[in-house]
Amino acid sequence: MERVAACIDVGTTKICTLIGETDETADGLRIVGVGVVPSRGIRKGVVVNVKETTDAILASIDKAERISGCEIESAYVGLAGAHISSINSVGAVAINRGERGVQPADVERALDAARAMPVPHNRQVLHAIPRSYKLDGDDGVRDPLGMQAYRMEVEAHIITGATTSIHNLVKCVQATGTGVDAMVLEPLASGEAVLTEVEREMGVVLADIGGGTTDIAIFIEGSIWHTVVLPMGGEQITHDIAIGLRTPFTTAEEIKIKYGNTSSKNVQIDETLDVTAFGEGGPQQVSRLFLTQIIEARVEEIFELIRREIKRSGYDGLLPAGVVLCGGTADLAGIRDVAREQLNLPVRTGAPHDMRGLVDVLGSPAYATSVGLLLWGLRRDVPRPNRDRRNNGLKLPGWLRAFLPERQSHIRA
Repeated sequence: MERVAACIDVGTTKICTLIGETDETADGLRIVGVGVVPSRGIRKGVVVNVKETTDAILASIDKAERISGCEIESAYVGLAGAHISSINSVGAVAINRGERGVQPADVERALDAARAMPVPHNRQVLHAIPRSYKLDGDDGVRDPLGMQAYRMEVEAHIITGATTSIHNLVKCVQATGTGVDAMVLEPLASGEAVLTEVEREMGVVLADIGGGTTDIAIFIEGSIWHTVVLPMGGEQITHDIAIGLRTPFTTAEEIKIKYGNTSSKNVQIDETLDVTAFGEGGPQQVSRLFLTQIIEARVEEIFELIRREIKRSGYDGLLPAGVVLCGGTADLAGIRDVAREQLNLPVRTGAPHDMRGLVDVLGSPAYATSVGLLLWGLRRDVPRPNRDRRNNGLKLPGWLRAFLPERQSHIRA
């Protein structure tokens, strides 16, 4: 059976809308619609201008719809920002099923019990992800369905976010006439696209270094154990270049992409670049070594923050699979070497793979979150009847239904 889903990755530097489908008769993901536009109204993953963000999202959706010939009625939307936090919680329930064993409703009740933790009034639970189960005192259970027990406990990873930040993003998406199937934490989505099952089992850190934020997720024994979003990313590197070379921000971004390197060891001392600077003096010559030193200092700072977060999590000795880098900044030359030196762990760059269709640009680490959102939706989606887009309802997690009415429609050809 064919499944179709859409996603919207609202990043600090770009907004990417994808439409994809899977078919049981074919391997991998087929991309049928892509819409990428520069981001506006977003700062460090948070909406700061509703109108600008709405216009940018609408432009991205329109591009994807024109290419695919489909009309997006609802989509999975990525969420990031420094307001994200996480904690591990335990929920327990009694099982009264006789010989039937544990049922899906029992698992949901246990997760509800884990969610029932004190949460400030200005925060909402985004995800409650089960890590492991305990049945009548026997721990280490991965899938309790059908097993006999009188009592079940679930250890869950609870991810929360600021209600206002979440609501503002939903408002921007809704204003385009598009519903929200679910809000998905971006590092979870990135993990869907770039991590292997072996890495998840052994213990791995996913570091998604985007434009405005660095999203970190630690996976151990196949489950998520720790998540955090750091308010620093590639834009800070570009900003440093713009100040150091006294050049416009757009020029600094072009220079970073074309000539940037994260290690001064990889650059010749006498290399120079012609750079357009402020003023009327025309292009100026600058040392490429100086450019590299600017980038190197900021990248080392980012990895120092990542190192501290890994240590703070308490899981620093449980990560034999090392670190997987993704996000646009992961494309910088030499960044893996810097990461190895700073973190003292194995490092590789992760990029989406096993895709068909419109995949010319999507194989880059910069699109890990976008493709991961699509995979998240397709792997968790269930067939739903179409409804008129003018209904403008939303299919949302329970905590968000207080803001907006329910919606069930998805994509209409």
